[in-house]
Amino acid sequence: MKTDIIIMLTNHDVTVKNAMELFESSKDLPIKYWGFKNVGLPKDQMKAVASAMKAAGKETFLEVVTYDEESCLAGAKTAVECGFDHLMGTLYFTSVHKYLDENGVDYMPFVGKVSGSPSVLEGTNEEIIQDAKNLQAKGIKGFDILAYRHVVDGEKLAREFCTAIDSKICIAGSIDSYERIDIMFDIAPWTFTMGSALFAKKFVPDGDFRANLKAVADYMASK
Repeated sequence: MKTDIIIMLTNHDVTVKNAMELFESSKDLPIKYWGFKNVGLPKDQMKAVASAMKAAGKETFLEVVTYDEESCLAGAKTAVECGFDHLMGTLYFTSVHKYLDENGVDYMPFVGKVSGSPSVLEGTNEEIIQDAKNLQAKGIKGFDILAYRHVVDGEKLAREFCTAIDSKICIAGSIDSYERIDIMFDIAPWTFTMGSALFAKKFVPDGDFRANLKAVADYMASK
């Protein structure tokens, strides 16, 4: 299966205020997966944007970057209330897994030791891979791995992780160049996320969000 992209309407780890406007201006592009974070917009606006994505035939992702059980469970409840298809992030908690499973939302937790904001990923490659295997044994079928936030070698980690783990893997964060997109195709995770790079105009320096996204979509379609 060809690696796909999840477009996150987030900049510097916060959902942008004009998320609805940006989605509406770009929803015709051949991007199936869309999402944002649980910070930056009030819940009624989050629900409206998620509903617009679903109405346009998109598959939706909420990413939650919190680390204690109470806030992770609150993020899971937000995902259910807003009608998201997937919850990405959170440290793994059985309570979160059970709640999402009962409500039909796919759960893709972080693996490894994740902390801070912006997030940092710690642990050896072997420890992170073993963490994923332990979660697979608990019924987890997908992972959100912050490979390029790893304190050692993100690319090496991503490559080894995708070789060792047979699951839906999303490499999240810091894919901000055509070179790194090529690396994603080579490593072949299920998906990778992109958000801030589009707002930073990494692909079309004089273009807006849509122009940068179109450049990425065209590039990926050419592969």
